[in-house]
Parts: sequence; structure tokens; C-alpha cells
Amino acid sequence: MRPITTPTPSTGTEMALTEPTTTDRIDLTIGGMTCASCAMRIEKRLNKLDGVTASVNYATEKARVDASGPIDPALLIAEVEKAGYTAHLPHPAQDDEPEVDDDPSRPLLTRLLISIVLTVPVIAMAMVPALQFTSWQWLSLTLAAPVVVWGALPFHVAAWTNLRHGAATMDTLISVGTLAAFGWSIYALFWGTAGEPGMKHPFELTISRMDGSGNIYFEAAAGVTTFILAGRYFEARSKRRAGSALRALLALGAKEVSVVRDGVEVRVPTEDLHVGDLFVVRPGEKIATDGVIEDGTSAVDASMVTGESVPAEVVAGDDVVGGTVNTSGRLTVRATRIGAETQLAQMAQMVEDAQSGKAQAQRLADSISGIFVPIVIALSVGTLGFWLGTGEGATAAFTAAVAVLIIACPCALGLATPTALMVGTGRGAQLGILIKGPEVLESTRAIDTVVLDKTGTVTSGRMTLHDVIVAEGEDRAEVLRIAGALEDASEHPIARAIAEAARREVGSLPAVEGFSNTEGLGVQGVVEGHAVVVGREAFLADWSQHLTTDLVGPKADAESQGRTPVVVGWDGAVRGVLVVADTIKESSAEAVRQIRELGLRPVLLTGDNERAARSVAAAVGIDEVHAEVRPGDKVDVVRRLQAEGRTVAMVGDGVNDAAALAQSDLGLAMGTGTDAAIEAADLTLVRGDLLAVPDAIRLSRRTLGTIKGNLFWAFAYNVVGIPLAAAGLLNPMLAGAAMAFSSVFVVSNSLRLRGFKTLNSQGAS
Repeated sequence: MRPITTPTPSTGTEMALTEPTTTDRIDLTIGGMTCASCAMRIEKRLNKLDGVTASVNYATEKARVDASGPIDPALLIAEVEKAGYTAHLPHPAQDDEPEVDDDPSRPLLTRLLISIVLTVPVIAMAMVPALQFTSWQWLSLTLAAPVVVWGALPFHVAAWTNLRHGAATMDTLISVGTLAAFGWSIYALFWGTAGEPGMKHPFELTISRMDGSGNIYFEAAAGVTTFILAGRYFEARSKRRAGSALRALLALGAKEVSVVRDGVEVRVPTEDLHVGDLFVVRPGEKIATDGVIEDGTSAVDASMVTGESVPAEVVAGDDVVGGTVNTSGRLTVRATRIGAETQLAQMAQMVEDAQSGKAQAQRLADSISGIFVPIVIALSVGTLGFWLGTGEGATAAFTAAVAVLIIACPCALGLATPTALMVGTGRGAQLGILIKGPEVLESTRAIDTVVLDKTGTVTSGRMTLHDVIVAEGEDRAEVLRIAGALEDASEHPIARAIAEAARREVGSLPAVEGFSNTEGLGVQGVVEGHAVVVGREAFLADWSQHLTTDLVGPKADAESQGRTPVVVGWDGAVRGVLVVADTIKESSAEAVRQIRELGLRPVLLTGDNERAARSVAAAVGIDEVHAEVRPGDKVDVVRRLQAEGRTVAMVGDGVNDAAALAQSDLGLAMGTGTDAAIEAADLTLVRGDLLAVPDAIRLSRRTLGTIKGNLFWAFAYNVVGIPLAAAGLLNPMLAGAAMAFSSVFVVSNSLRLRGFKTLNSQGAS
């Protein structure tokens, strides 16, 4: 699959196409969409082109177009613009400077806050007769006008755009309904009897036919506007971060690099690297780009990219990946791939591909708006025509027609999703579970398989000392103390694990003299007069120190379990074997048990070796294991499971998991992991505890169920109310009370989510 960007001959960095070109795959950034029906309209229009298959993702505001042959991007952009929206080719992913200025939720928040301040007194005066002082209706007009005209301006603009293109969405209904209520109220004030001093809205829940010239609907117009603005604000805020996974991935790369030119090291930005350049990587630095080692030996921490828990020993001739960390020796590397060709950039592309290909999770209110909105408008027009035809008079006819629009205005619909989401996500945050938005909840009911990354998810991702096996006649504490003293002088993660364990068990460690490090093999030095050697078995054999028969078996057992044995010897003899391994989190086995109780099938997926993976899987109760899986292959494993008909949730924490998290039906990132994984996921488990996974799935299902219940009752309210309004039997106060009841029900139903409890707290939810 070819991306729309092309490498320059000199640097290989990505450039946005600015001139007409042709390609068989094109990604477009879409602007102006306000609901899922907008995405469906654009998709439908693009798919009418010959040989074109388009998928428009409302959540990420991207369109992916595949063509059977070359196609000009300008043609696609023109088609999108004909539908009333904007489109352009994506900018380079590195360009993240305008992020703050482009925040779409900021203007919405301003509109929302001002609208709330103005709307609250309008609703209070309309619903509480005691607050209806002389000429209160004129104050209602003054307060409601800015809300309906300025606060609802985005809806009016969208409705006008849709009208020009012969379409109707929820924006159309919101705009027409609020303007109808506001317009009729102005008519009643200036030309009816509603403007007379002392006018009251008595609180009467009666059904009777009336001419409506004495009734105002400012509270309905302002209230609907404010409620819908609230829903749009929370939706925009969750959508804003859709592209952050790509920026987080690319930010992992080094910003500067020491390039060797004419025998001199020159510090330059990584963008100035060329294929074939030699560059130097010192201990602790990130490797700037993919390359091959020309000189030096070291241990490279590739856990963020490969998932390997143990740093890999590298020597001249080995390949290294950009973004990984050189932990010890000095390396000279020759660049082999740069810019868009690097493994890190390709992983970013995989994340984008997975996100763009996700099924669109559309809210019920939006998905049926293409049918609901035209029907309501047609009913309103039909009601007007019917009552005019029966000779009831223009005032009564317009009252009934406007009542249809007002009762159909999606007040409770606008609250159904955001209130449940706010309460559910708020409760989730208290429990260390962050849910990004309503679209992530849709797949939780169907999830049947949970894929768990090993390193950093099931395990701690930190090397620890598991066992000290000593030769016959040796003292355990002494072996650990001597080995820990020597390893304390090394920066290698395995050495740090041994030194920390020794310091915990035996206290202070003796000083080391003559320390030297043979990269990839081991360390040597003098401790308290002993010539000590610690490292691989082969390294000690070079010093004529061989394993005793009583140590051969335990060392082999450690290796069979995927653990790392470190041999210790001094004064010409092997004294013991230290067993180091990644530690399984205490909660992992219980979490897997709870996942099974939810009817889900756990799967272990890791880049680590087969023996280590099988050992961990057996310890926590997982049967299905996919080990030694490269980053790109993780996505393939998820896709294979999906192709088998499974609905997959993926749990991970590393950069290597980001694309798989995005590809999965539900992505869960450990909050202790990388930004790239967190941004690519749908849910983030802040506390880094695997027990949060079953809790997150249960909370997501509960929240989704609440949203669907809210939507059902909100639509039921419309179904009952619209016929009464069309019959001319809807008293304004009855309409207001029904609307208020519907909204109160939705809010109170959502608040029940505050009682959700984890299985590990007192009382299950």
C-alpha cells in the first residue's frame, strides 16, 4: 500500500504533494463534517466515481480512497467540495506546531459557557411561574436571542450548507427547530398577545387545541441550543487527539546526530542525514536512524520498538533501528534508511493505516438522521397544510406545525451520549480507566478475544534477580555480594538488577578495582583481592573457569524457562549462577482469570523469545501464545484473528504495540507505557495494572448500555410527542414538561454509572 507522500532524492523525508499527481491510493483530510451522516454523504459521493472505493472516517476526519487505476487528487477534492465540505492532502506528520491554534473545541467551549449563562434564567422563568414578573417575557427575548443567533451559528451554517446541496442532517433539524421556536415566539410577542404586561405561562399539563398566539418558546430554543453545544464540545474534545499517535511515534526519534564528515564529528539535525552517512552514538543516546554498525560493541535497548525485555548485544555488522537507545558502548553507524523509509516511520504509517481502516462507530442519533430529519420536516409541512385545509386558521395551523418541530428537536438526544459518557468516563478516571470517546464503546459488547502484550503489560518490563544458585561449598550471600559489587560498576540493565538485589540483601557493596567491560560477554575486575569475572558461560570459559556439574542442570532449567543465567567466578573457579528475568506482575494471573470469566479468550503476543513467552503464559493461565513477533507482524496477528471472525481487544504499552492497538477492535494501553501506545489506543489504563482490563471492559459495556437506553427513551419521547403536536393538542407547558422530563430521565439514568465498582473493591457493580 503506497502512502501519498514521496521521499526526496537527497533526504528521504516526507513531503506533502502540492502539485497535481496521480496515484492509486490517496488519503485526504476532510473539513466541515459535523456528524456521521456527513461522512456517509462524502463517502457516497466519492464512491460514485468510476473505479473508486472510498472510506471516510468521521472520528479521524480522514478519507482513504483506493482506485483501480491512477486518479488525480484534485478530482477527489473537487467532489468533496461539491458536497459542501473541504478537503486537502495531509501535511507532514512532523508538523505539529499549529496544534494549539487548531483546537476545534476552544470556540465551542466559549459558545457553550456563554450560552449556559444566558439560558439558565430563560428556562427558570419559563418553568417556574413564581419567577414570571411583569414583562419577564421581554427579558427572555433579550437573553435567548444571542444564544439562538450566535450560540447556534455553527448549526445554522451547516444547515444552510446542507440545504444548498439538497441534504438534511441533525444540524438541519436543530437549526430549523430552534429558529422556528424563536421566530414564533417573536411573532407571539409583537403580533400576538404574549407581549402584554402581566402575561403568564400557567403550569397546566393539559391537552387542548389552542391558537398559540399567546405562547413563547424561548426556553426551548435556547435550551436545545445549549444542550447540543455541550454534546458537540465533548465530542470535539475527544476527536482532537485522533492524530496524536503519529506525532508520539515520530517524536521518539533523535532530534540531532553526530555525523562524521571529513574525519570530524559534526552535530547536525537528523533531517540533514543522508543514506551512507557515518554517525556516532554514545552511551545513553538514541540511534538517529536505521543503519548498520561499522565499529563498536554495545547493548541496545530496543524494548520500545521490538518488545524484547533484554537489551540486545550488537557488534560490527549488526543492523540497528532508529529510535532505540544505546545503553553502553560507543557505536559508529552507517545510515541505511532515513525519513519515511525508517522502521519508526513505517510503524507510524501502520498506525495511520489501522486507524483509517477502522469501522466507523456512529451514534444512533446520527446514523438515522438521514431518515429522521426529512420525516420530521415533512410532518411539519404536512401538519401546516392539513390544518390550513380544514379551515382552522393560519394561527392554529402554524402553532401545530411549529409544535412538531419543537417537540422533535433532539434535546434529550443531545444529552443522551455526552451525559452518559461524562459520568462513565469520570467514574473510569477515578478507577484509573480513561475512555477516549463514545465511538470506542461500540465494540465492547462484541469483544471475544483479548490479546495481551507480554513486556510491560503482563510483566513489569524490568529485569530482576530471581534466583542465586551456588556451587557446592559456596556461600549464597558471598556470591551475591561479590557479583553485585562488580556489576555495580556497569550500566547494563542486567547488571543493575543484580547490583540492586545484592544491595537489598547484603547491604553495602565493596569497591572494585581494575574494572573492564567486554561488550556482549561480561565484566571483570578485582574485588577484595579476588579476580572476579561475571558474564556468559563462554566468557568465563575463556578464563578457564567452567561450570561445575551441579550448576549445569539449574542453568539449563533457567534457560528453558526463558530466563537469563549469569555465571559468576573468581580466583579460577565458577562460584555460582545468577538467574535474571522480567518479573510477572502480581495481578496478572487474577486479571487473566477475570478476563476468562467475562467469556473472553486471552492470547499472549510478544516480540520476546518462545521459551520466555511460554513460561509467562503458563504462569498466568494463558493457552494461546504468539512469540518472536516483530512490530509489523503484531498487526498481522491481530488481522488474522479478526479474519477468523474474532472481535479483538489488544492490550499493550510499547511503540511496537501502537499499530496493533489501532488495528484492533478495541485498543487498551497501559498508562505506564509510551505516549505512542496511549494515543493509538481507545482506552488507557492509568495505573498500569492488568486488573484494570476486565474493569475497563465492564465499565465500557455498562456505559454503552446506558447510552443506548438514553437514546431509546429520547426517541420514544419523540414518537409519542410528535403525533400529539401534529394533532394540535400539545399545550406549550406540556411540551416543556415533557422535554424537561426526558432530559431529567437521561441525566439521572446516566448518573447511575457513578455507582460502578470494580470486582476488586467491596461489592461488585
